[in-house]
Amino acid sequence: MPSQKTKPSPVAPARWEKGADNVITRTSIFDLRATRYTHPSRKTERDFYVVNAPDWVNVVALTPDRRLVLVRQFRFGINDFSLEIPGGVIDPGETDPVAAGLRELREETGYESRAARLLGSIHPNPAFLNNRCHLVFAGQCEKTTGVEWDEDEEIEVSLAPVDQVYEWARTGKITHSLVLDALFLFAPYWEKLK
Repeated sequence: MPSQKTKPSPVAPARWEKGADNVITRTSIFDLRATRYTHPSRKTERDFYVVNAPDWVNVVALTPDRRLVLVRQFRFGINDFSLEIPGGVIDPGETDPVAAGLRELREETGYESRAARLLGSIHPNPAFLNNRCHLVFAGQCEKTTGVEWDEDEEIEVSLAPVDQVYEWARTGKITHSLVLDALFLFAPYWEKLK
């Protein structure tokens, strides 16, 4: 029989007290920080590691003929290709996630939209990430310009019918969790648009 370290409590969990915060390493895309936390009643102390990253934005981009703009690119974390919606890092100084999303859409795909709105904002992984990902819907998207990729980007841009994209999400062809979140938040709008 496995031993139990702690028993479940019938009361709400305690809010740990935040102490010293130190940068362990800085990279071009995030800082890794060690933050000391103390449990208020048990008085246990421990360092927890947090990735301090800028906010991100992802865009559900719908064309007039009801297809979604998709991007396929190599992702180093999985050492494989990933089928996604356009998106990226919100640049320093950008305060409007919708505007940042439209910029990312234009830069990655050459598509633009005059009708965009915020679907919602989520925490990608609150266990160790402190940022948010803003999910934007952009309607009436049309190809208007060339792409402006970052130095290490190579992106295959494609269009697919919305229902096909949802089928790919259900069957595992799309596995990026933030894309799945965006499709989840877009679903009620799509049902009304049908």
